[in-house]
Amino acid sequence: MDYADFPLSRKSQDIPPFLVMDVLERAMEMAEAGEDIIHLEVGEPDFDTPPNIIEAAAEAMRDGKTHYTPSTGTVDLRRAIAEHYGRTYGVEVDPQCVVVTSGSSPAILLVLSALLDPGCEIIVSDPHYACYPNFIRFLDGVPVFVDVSARDGFQINPDDVERAVTKKTRAVLINSPSNPTGTLLEAERMKRLVEMDLPVISDEIYHGLVYEGKERSILEFTNHAFVLNGFSKLYAMTGWRLGYLIAPLQYIRSIQKMAQNFFISASDFVQSAGVEALTNSSQHTAKMREIFNQRRIAMIARLKNMGFGIDVDPTAAFYVLADARRFSSDSYQFAFEILEEAGVGVAPGIDFGKNAEGFIRFSYTNSLENIHAGLDRIELYLKRRFGSHHSEF
Repeated sequence: MDYADFPLSRKSQDIPPFLVMDVLERAMEMAEAGEDIIHLEVGEPDFDTPPNIIEAAAEAMRDGKTHYTPSTGTVDLRRAIAEHYGRTYGVEVDPQCVVVTSGSSPAILLVLSALLDPGCEIIVSDPHYACYPNFIRFLDGVPVFVDVSARDGFQINPDDVERAVTKKTRAVLINSPSNPTGTLLEAERMKRLVEMDLPVISDEIYHGLVYEGKERSILEFTNHAFVLNGFSKLYAMTGWRLGYLIAPLQYIRSIQKMAQNFFISASDFVQSAGVEALTNSSQHTAKMREIFNQRRIAMIARLKNMGFGIDVDPTAAFYVLADARRFSSDSYQFAFEILEEAGVGVAPGIDFGKNAEGFIRFSYTNSLENIHAGLDRIELYLKRRFGSHHSEF
């Protein structure tokens, strides 16, 4: 039998790569060959998971919590998530409206699957998290992009959203604090969005990582919304694969059925660790947030001095999306030049939408020492390529 007669599915062939992974994988190849690489491309905290969370998971395993749980998650974790939103945002969340997932990516898939029929539309900002349109298209939906600008702090404009709404629109997807921009969405804009009588999907994975201003949950403004969140970023738990969604009660049974079929359940002992993270880790997250802020301030100042454009300083998450068009209009090529010539991994802006082309995303999930060393290398490379007065271009 010639397996060439059985082609790959269209969906598997058409899904684009996550370009930052192209950079990361090449950086790993170079490191394996003995080159010294500094990583400023990956959005993964460099901190270890707090020890109390690790111990909670170990204790749960010793207690036999190594079996299936309900597909929507354990009662303890769903209750802890509801109480966390009550404490943090002053909103009332029914634990029955919480579905626990193995990371926030399955939560994105479940919410979009609950809303999309073929040809239906989800409104997304441009720039945006790289994977959003890939999820939407994989489900035979259509991403409709609304342009946002660096001068406006990359904030989505409700008037533009309103103009983009059609009979096929099923929701608007927002992300505040934002990847890749590190900026917050103003409360007044969130209020305007919910007034459109359109479901809002709010990706709140970077909540808790805010250094100036205050993040707001969409649930402060409406109950008819979908929240995406997880433990990877704030609690340094990327490898634990634990996330969740909050949805209106009328959607939960459909989401539950998909979770049963596709994922069965998140790990039992990992959910116990999630309870510990939400209830007894504020001292650890406060320290991480303080260190991230020191790095943020240093990185922004240095990038501006090197000639990168930053119209509005990012105040949250751990990213700086900097305008590099004075150096190159091809962010993918430029990112690989920086990697090959300077030994520093950075993320090409084109990964995050056409409006981010010519930009480079820098992540400050590395030590202050390595950030300075990495930017030293990039500055030296720019001086070699453009001359000593490159910042005046």
